Amino acid sequence: MRIYPFRALRYDTGKVDLTDVVTQPYDKISPAMQDAYYERSPYNLIRVILGRREPDTDQDNVYTRAAKSLQNWRREGVLVEEQQPALFGYAQRYTVPGTSEVRERRGLICLGHLYDYAERVVFRHEQTLSKPKSDRLSLFKATRTYCEQIYMLYSDPAFTVEELIFGNKSGEPSIKPDQSVTDEYGVVHMVWKVTDPRVLNLIVTALADKKLIIADGHHRYETSTTYARERAAELGFQDPTSNVASASEGSFGKPGESPSESADEQPRVQFPTPPFPEAAMMMTLVNMSAPGITILPGHRVVFGLADFSTAEFLEKAGPYFEIEQLQSEKTSPAAAVVSDAESLDFASDLLPPLNATQGVAFVAATREGNYLLRAKADAVNEALAEIKPLQRELDVVQLHALVLEKLLGLTPESIRDQKNLRYLRSAPESTAQVERGEADIAFLVKAVTLDQLQRVSLSGDVMPQKSTDFYPKLLSGLAFYALDGQPEA
Repeated sequence: MRIYPFRALRYDTGKVDLTDVVTQPYDKISPAMQDAYYERSPYNLIRVILGRREPDTDQDNVYTRAAKSLQNWRREGVLVEEQQPALFGYAQRYTVPGTSEVRERRGLICLGHLYDYAERVVFRHEQTLSKPKSDRLSLFKATRTYCEQIYMLYSDPAFTVEELIFGNKSGEPSIKPDQSVTDEYGVVHMVWKVTDPRVLNLIVTALADKKLIIADGHHRYETSTTYARERAAELGFQDPTSNVASASEGSFGKPGESPSESADEQPRVQFPTPPFPEAAMMMTLVNMSAPGITILPGHRVVFGLADFSTAEFLEKAGPYFEIEQLQSEKTSPAAAVVSDAESLDFASDLLPPLNATQGVAFVAATREGNYLLRAKADAVNEALAEIKPLQRELDVVQLHALVLEKLLGLTPESIRDQKNLRYLRSAPESTAQVERGEADIAFLVKAVTLDQLQRVSLSGDVMPQKSTDFYPKLLSGLAFYALDGQPEA
């Protein structure tokens, strides 16, 4: 994988408070969160990544307003370009939802080269939809700026990058962060700027042979790759992955110095750069071998079914699943709806028996009762013989292909377009929607494991949409990659 240091745009914290201007990723922002971000600051990133849609015209619309906001912020010095190319260490300290366990996830913010999947350098793990791709492409073409990173996974049991940036493999970093901000979920986000040529070259070299798996950001990656291919043709590049400058030899900093401090004494060094600006995008790379990664389950809530019957469903499920009715305290149908800021209340007495079950299993929550379904391997394998064995082992694949499609009659198109399906993090809210009559049945699932994700992705297969929910999300607005120079005054 080719990565590149870059001269990032960053908020000037002498003019704005980071807490007032950064946001959650665009696809995790509810209407209420959008309103709250608008109120925080006229420089909040919401105006760029998810602006309000007003009566729009070709000349004045959500995309042109986003571009204008970025241009104005640069002119006003609210967004300032770094003097030197840099990479950025990024750590997130958080409490695992539903527990008291505190974890720290560490990564690296960089520019990553864009590869077609066929080159087998970058791998996907989920299916994607066309509508989000179209929206993000329109925004990118208008702004010519990456304001959010996508989340990528790689494997390095030696913890090379962690040692170089944080001074150790885990525990308290030996160097204080340059920036720190706490988000609305209590997650502490810390950023370290790295400009020491010696360290930068070591990091670039250490990652050169790595393969990446997209954790979050499939739509944005595919959109950017398509656009890079278009620009390569326009610019006359036969192969957009070629003609990349090599890292130059630079003078080294003094041992023990902070990478941010030692670079002040260094002459300018020529670092590797993309062959053209669109050939790379901003990414955060996270080592799968390191502690700190959390994947949450995405529960499925099914609604709008014609004449749904719990008894009929259980009768259809019987040949494929061992069915056990669970005793649980009923959630009040009047229970509060999940807040627009997204519920992190995951506690449910239905989850322990599910998580304790070996093999494929999920809970079906209905108004008549809650049921633990344990897959009968032979019957399921016969019913899903057309699906590859590696995928057939996954709970979420059996749920989609067998339960949602074969037993409940949902089509792949209706599932993809979410006509009868909602995805929720919160188990209590999933079951409460059924009890309030807002849904027919909810399925609580176990989280996909990192091992499952890695095996499926590297084999070239994909899981159904929303199979994984990585927590916490990468904060938007910590760094920007602007493809064009400073706008004219």
